[in-house]
Amino acid sequence: MSPSLIPRWLTRRKAAWLFVLSVWLPVFAIWGSDAWIRRSSRHCYATVESVPPTPVALILGCSPKIGSRPNLFFDRRIEAALALHRAGKVKALIVSGDNGSKEYDEPTAMKEALVARGVPEAAIYCDFAGFRTLDSVVRAKSIFGQSPYIIVSQHFHNERAIFLARQRGLDAVGLDAADVSRSFAPTTYLREYLARVQAVLDVTLLQTRPKFDGPPVVITQTTTP
Repeated sequence: MSPSLIPRWLTRRKAAWLFVLSVWLPVFAIWGSDAWIRRSSRHCYATVESVPPTPVALILGCSPKIGSRPNLFFDRRIEAALALHRAGKVKALIVSGDNGSKEYDEPTAMKEALVARGVPEAAIYCDFAGFRTLDSVVRAKSIFGQSPYIIVSQHFHNERAIFLARQRGLDAVGLDAADVSRSFAPTTYLREYLARVQAVLDVTLLQTRPKFDGPPVVITQTTTP
């Protein structure tokens, strides 16, 4: 670059500092966000037997298929939710996910999978506006009136979901669905690092709210097990 095109304020020392910041600031943001969110792991339970009884569980959505093959994240969340309900640890289930179009409907897919496995349809409540994890955990309280509640997802996702919930003053714990090998969906695990930075920004600088509000939904089957 021609010296005449370099801004007068940009000395070599300043340029060096800008370079260092541009490299290391993202690294520290990722590391710091990950470390903060990992503290939520103390609220995660590995087994149905160990999780405390709570009236309602929130199952976080994803697509039932990846391309033409079954999505193991979806299948294992359904199995964990089913085990929780069968054990009598919860009375009702909220299935929350993306329903951005008629062709893509995560909550209905989860509901159908649970009903097919024997969960009464009346015990399942759909949140069709769970476009992000933040939306799902906040709407569990603001729309469905629940706190405390149990979040059902894989451990890495539960950590972030519980972090978001507790930063909003909600009493949430997690039941960890069986993990999925990183080789099955490597991009999912890579994206999680960026999702954690976004989660920290959402509850600090941005104070992000769910995309949609809505009328209250009364969950009738909430007698404590």
